[in-house]
Parts: sequence; structure tokens; C-alpha cells
Amino acid sequence: MNISVIIPAKDEQESIPELSLWISRVMQDHDFSYEVIYIDDGSTDQTWDEIQKMNLINPTFKGIKFNRNFGKSAALHTGFKMAQGEVVITMDADLQDSPDEIPDLYRLIKQEGYQLVSGWKKKRHDPISKTLPSKFFNYVTRKISGIHLHDFNCGLKAYHYQVIKNISVYGEMHRYIPVMAKWAGFTKITEKVVEHRERKYGVSKFGWERFVRGFLDLLSITFIGRFAQRPMHFFGTWGILSFLFGFGLTIKILYDKIDSVFISKIPLKRVVTEQPIFYLALVAVVIGIQLFLTGFIAELLARQSVSKKKYLVIDQVGLKEAERVKQKA
Repeated sequence: MNISVIIPAKDEQESIPELSLWISRVMQDHDFSYEVIYIDDGSTDQTWDEIQKMNLINPTFKGIKFNRNFGKSAALHTGFKMAQGEVVITMDADLQDSPDEIPDLYRLIKQEGYQLVSGWKKKRHDPISKTLPSKFFNYVTRKISGIHLHDFNCGLKAYHYQVIKNISVYGEMHRYIPVMAKWAGFTKITEKVVEHRERKYGVSKFGWERFVRGFLDLLSITFIGRFAQRPMHFFGTWGILSFLFGFGLTIKILYDKIDSVFISKIPLKRVVTEQPIFYLALVAVVIGIQLFLTGFIAELLARQSVSKKKYLVIDQVGLKEAERVKQKA
């Protein structure tokens, strides 16, 4: 199968028929073998009925229904598990993403050799309350991840099947799939300017709170991607710095005490335990030890998980032949 199209949908009953016909026309014009997987993410309207109708008309249109709203990440994760196409394309169900982009996205994956192609809505039909925060978060994500994309959250993306079969999308991480793909070793990532259409039916399902969650998710995925297998590098480094800072203050306190008693013989104005520097040194040493121990324990847990970890293997040669020889012997 050439293409799997995965479409999360929530309360999009008006859009489903028109979008389905549009996708069918594009696929037939380019002679693609394909499947379309709708994920009904807890819709309260007749979205699921429309998906069922499309399946009766054309069995290549398939559907998954959640019992409640789990979010776009859960919908994509479920769709990724079910997809069978060599190239997997995701798009939104609100008709703001154009199916006419599918052939070029497919070409970039199959002919140009990219592993992930992200859409770039260069000209957006969204209010400024969405575009300005989006530009800020895209800028921050570019700087942190090192991936030079202009629109990480664009719903229109294309993936080589190896990518979607080897990443897990959870929480609100769908907007950072390119980052997760990079950490998994899929570095052939590019972007394509795509058409962004005005919403024809319904209303947007996203509010301002998604930007707060998005920023927290970015911090989480950056930390996990860099330090999940070597937590001591993070906690140990900060623990040692904190301990050395506290230890240095402690040395100064001892020096001042020795100086007042044996050298200058000028008594201190305040006893050691009444000086703020004493408590600063104590807190710094304690925090340093705690951070170091946290890193040590996390390192032990990470080492235990290594034996259970399944590393991504995309090809092999000679191994099966060697197994057969061993069996004959």
C-alpha cells in the first residue's frame, strides 16, 4: 500500500463527507493505493455516523472511535499503530489542510529520501491570538531542538513508515513529533510550504492553555531525549557544582574563624551560626549531595532498563543466515 492517511476528528460531521471525496479524487488521479483512518476523538455530534457512511461507500475509509476525548496525541498514536502504508500522512479534519498536497508530500518521502516532511502554513488564516504565540513557540522549539522548521504544530505531515512505527506519541507531544523523530535517529527532516485554508465548518477546538502545556511538554521531551539514558550527567553536574559552592563557603567560614582566633585575634562580630553565609553554605552542600544521589539512583534505574530496551533496527544482513547455520549444526 502506498499511503495511509490518518485524520483525528472531533465534532467535524460537516467536514467528513467533503474531505473524504476530496481525498478519493486526489488518490484516484495519481493512481495511489491507499487507506484513510479517521479517529473519532470523543465527538458529541454525528461525526462517527459520517465515518461509518464513508466506509460503506468506500472500504478504504476506516474508522476508530474513542469513548471520550483523549486528545490529538492519543488519536495519532492509535492511528500510527494501525497504519499499513509505506508513507503515512496526517492531516486535520476541518478542511484547513488541503489533500492536494498529498502527491508532493509522498514524492518527498519516496523519491527525495526524506524521513519526515512537515507542512509550513506560511500564510495562515488564523486570528493573531493564535499566530503570535505560535511563532514564539516555533522559535523556541527551533533553538532548543536544533531542527529548522517554521511550523512544528502543522497537522499536515508525511512520514516514512519506519518513523511512525518507532516513536510513541503521548500527552500533548503531537506538536513535537519532529523532535521525537530526531532523538530516535531519524534526522532526514524537511518542510514544505502548504496551503492553509479558512475554516469552513465548526469552530477551533484549541484554547490558550495549549501553549502552556506545549511549553512544558517541550521541556519534558528535551530533558528525556538528552538525559533519559544518562541522568547522572544532569543531576551529577549540578550536584557537584552546588556542593563545591557550599564547600567553598564553608572554607571561607573556617578561615574567618581561624583568622579571628589565631592570626588577627579580632573577634567576629557575630558567631558563625548567626551569619547568613553559614546557612547558605549548609543549604548548598545539602542540595548538592541530594542532586548527586538523585542522579546516582536514576543512573541505576536507567542501567536496569537498558537490558529491556529494544533498540531501533531498520535493516540487517547475514544474521538470519547465521541462525540457520547454527540450527543445522
